[in-house]
Amino acid sequence: MTDFGKLLIFFGVVLLVAGIALVVLGRTNLPLGRLPGDIVYRGKNTTFYFPLATSLLLSLLLSILLYVVGRWRR
Repeated sequence: MTDFGKLLIFFGVVLLVAGIALVVLGRTNLPLGRLPGDIVYRGKNTTFYFPLATSLLLSLLLSILLYVVGRWRR
């Protein structure tokens, strides 16, 4: 049961760090979510938004970060 508690604490810390990062990034006026390549369709009564370019950029950054962390842990 203590392992499960440690796992919950770890995920809580990860969520806290992610939340703080989102708040800080929101205040920096970075164009994340408004990059060229992000798809936005505004209809009469609906809006469809698909952040394709933002998703690709974040995927690339996370892949590089996890690669560096993996190499560092060896």
